[in-house]
Amino acid sequence: MPSHFALEKARSFLLLNARLIDRLRFRFHWEEGSAEAVLQALKAYQNPDGGFGHALEPDIRCPHSQPVPLEVALDVIAETGLRDKQLEDGIVRWLKAASLPQGGWPIIRGDAAGWPLSPWWEGLDTSAPSINPTGTLLGILYRSGWTELAGQDWFQAAERSAWRMLERDPDREPQGYHEAVHWIAFLNAAPDRERAEPLLRRLDAWLRKPGVIGLDFHAEGYVHKVLDWAPEPNAYARKFIEDVAVEEHLDAMEREQEEDGGWPMSFPALSPAAEMEWRGIVTLQRLLTLRAYGRL
Repeated sequence: MPSHFALEKARSFLLLNARLIDRLRFRFHWEEGSAEAVLQALKAYQNPDGGFGHALEPDIRCPHSQPVPLEVALDVIAETGLRDKQLEDGIVRWLKAASLPQGGWPIIRGDAAGWPLSPWWEGLDTSAPSINPTGTLLGILYRSGWTELAGQDWFQAAERSAWRMLERDPDREPQGYHEAVHWIAFLNAAPDRERAEPLLRRLDAWLRKPGVIGLDFHAEGYVHKVLDWAPEPNAYARKFIEDVAVEEHLDAMEREQEEDGGWPMSFPALSPAAEMEWRGIVTLQRLLTLRAYGRL
């Protein structure tokens, strides 16, 4: 299908099915929509405590502020390239208040219990810091230039916690994709390069192992494949993937677009509403990847 038809079909899918915030993100990237409009939509997910909930991460459907929805919010802010004092003041207030005594943040907080959650969000430790998402929260703050936070006690405690989680076992490797991306986000941006380099070498050795980066685009189940690891050419893991594999996966990604214009999910949906929310997110991600590699 010619790229302009693929984009038009995706546009129709998003307009019919995606959340407002994702429709506005599409307009921002392809139709000269404003960054301000995207951030205004993002504010609807922000709580009075400064954190984010309300299913901004569609599998965590509680209204309360949670670490992973805040990670999503930081990604959206970074995507727009716009600084917004109201949003940022709330984020800093929540990060400080939600920090654990030992530094950092848990993968999920206890007040998510009793609300609809996908199964993989249940039964997790709510009392201990996790590199997912502590590593990425710090990494985004580093990359986004929030340098004014570096001297604050809670920020320094989070840094110490992240280093402790990665250095406590000299043989420790990431526990799959969902931990590795947080290693990458933290280690790639951490100011202490001398400390990061040995851990990056360990990460690199793990990424080179057969099967870590899924080379078969048609592999079934929740497999993380070439373009999950390298959604854009400058992604950290791109250097471990042959050019021919990238091109094959781009070809397959283009063919995977469904008749309704959207792309499918690779994991079970919590509900019909969550499925359409996720398909909107995935469709936008696929468009951004295809554009990054010159296919759109």
